[in-house]
Amino acid sequence: MLESLIIKNYALIDDLNLKFTPGLTIVTGETGAGKSIMLDALSLLLGERAETKAISDKSRKSVIEATFSSPSPELSKLLTDNGIEWNSAELIARREISASGRSRAFVNDTPVTLPVLSSITSNLIDIHSQHSNMVLSQSSSHLSIIDSFAGDAELLGRYRREFSEYVALRSKIKRIKEQIAKNKENREFIVFQLEQLDKLKPRKGELRQVEQEFDMLSDSDQIREDLGYAYNCFESGDRSINALLAEATESILKVNLDIFGDKVEEELAERLENLRIELKDITETVYDYLERVDSDPGRLAKVTARMNQIYDAIKRFKVMDEDGLVALHAELRGKLDSIDNGDGDLEEMEKQARTLAKDLKTLALELTGIRQEASVRLSELITETARPLGLQNLRFSVALTQGKLTADGQDTADFICSFNKNHEMQSMGKVASGGELARLMLSLKSIMAKCMNLPTVIFDEVDTGVSGEIADKMGDMMRRMGREMQVLAITHLPQVASKGDSHFKVYKTDNETRTVSHVRMLDKEERIRELAAMLSGKTINDAALLNARTLLKNVGKEQK
Repeated sequence: MLESLIIKNYALIDDLNLKFTPGLTIVTGETGAGKSIMLDALSLLLGERAETKAISDKSRKSVIEATFSSPSPELSKLLTDNGIEWNSAELIARREISASGRSRAFVNDTPVTLPVLSSITSNLIDIHSQHSNMVLSQSSSHLSIIDSFAGDAELLGRYRREFSEYVALRSKIKRIKEQIAKNKENREFIVFQLEQLDKLKPRKGELRQVEQEFDMLSDSDQIREDLGYAYNCFESGDRSINALLAEATESILKVNLDIFGDKVEEELAERLENLRIELKDITETVYDYLERVDSDPGRLAKVTARMNQIYDAIKRFKVMDEDGLVALHAELRGKLDSIDNGDGDLEEMEKQARTLAKDLKTLALELTGIRQEASVRLSELITETARPLGLQNLRFSVALTQGKLTADGQDTADFICSFNKNHEMQSMGKVASGGELARLMLSLKSIMAKCMNLPTVIFDEVDTGVSGEIADKMGDMMRRMGREMQVLAITHLPQVASKGDSHFKVYKTDNETRTVSHVRMLDKEERIRELAAMLSGKTINDAALLNARTLLKNVGKEQK
């Protein structure tokens, strides 16, 4: 259950620290006093979006913190799975919002994402806001109510996972079919391009080789002349470089060089020999290049033609180089193969889709069976629970209809009812008044809270649209709910407020700079005066005080 709530720097609330007790807790206060602010703050702990405009003092952050007792075994597993430390005594959820809009969430001081925070706190508390009655009148919400009552979350989760897989597969099949159709339209052009590239036979690195050979062949005469002259300098005649080096070496070695120092002759002889070997190697290399230069006009023509073919193809196919031509060649072959042989992969995917569809249908039928059984039980319980609230002639049923498969199965649900004898049952949204919706919602909440094992339920003016005896009976129902779970009820009706085990009053005051909301727990006498004010208005008379005491006394008698 909700043990405590701390709210700091949020809207009209400056610093609030409330302690809660089991049973039915009543919250009252004038319109605009700040009751809804408490719920808005609690909603942040359920994962609702935070707005910076709710921060009253922009110099400090806003903090909302709730302490809950005794997490259930299911929740304990969820905490463990998310790496959150906990003990069996309590759980603390906290949300912090900075003036810059940054929001952080914590569970037991462990940072968590909003989805994780929501998944945890939604197992601890349920808030029935003022617009929930209208949601009940919308058939789009009815199937989820049936599922919650049926407890089919595991089966529904399995169905939704397979449905998501099926939708993704069908989408992929559609894209492939569209691509195949598009490719078939382009097949003739692809074949034409392939024929050109097949004829060209591009190879990686070929263009550089061709360009080098072209440069050599186109300047072969000049190259031969220059290399020939160089070779002659190195090798031909008595005055060649090699011959002169030999003569110079012979003359140097005639001298006793050791007179210039130890090992001078040996070292110089070694250097001269290395020079001779290097010059000989250079000479042979130049000769090799000279031999490779071929002045062949026919070969030059072929190389020029090949080079131009590659240049033309690069330009025509809009690629960067010959490597791009090679890659395009492979890509086009793949496309053609996909066009001509792609139906095999598509056929396999179609087979998978048919298998998935069959499995989905089986799961959907299983869901339908569970929902039909749950619909009968829920209809009986709502009728039984709501009749004491002044709906003696209520007839309630769930119309389940089957159609095409969706993310929720094959079913759609519509709550149909009649509130008067001999009246045809119709969709709830068409026939239910505001007061009738309020009573049906309270009945539904009392049923759902039990089956979902919710420890805390909060009602925000669930009694809207009713008064007098009906309000008294709705208060009795909330009080009975409080014996099995913690119930917090915000109300403007004294009949409901008198049923509480504890009673908070929300009020606001003005200081020099701003209006501030406060909340305090009322003692017995304060509670009598609050009920009297609710009965008579601002001017509290003796009759109102007597009526207030009578209301509380009657509740005490019922308790005994």
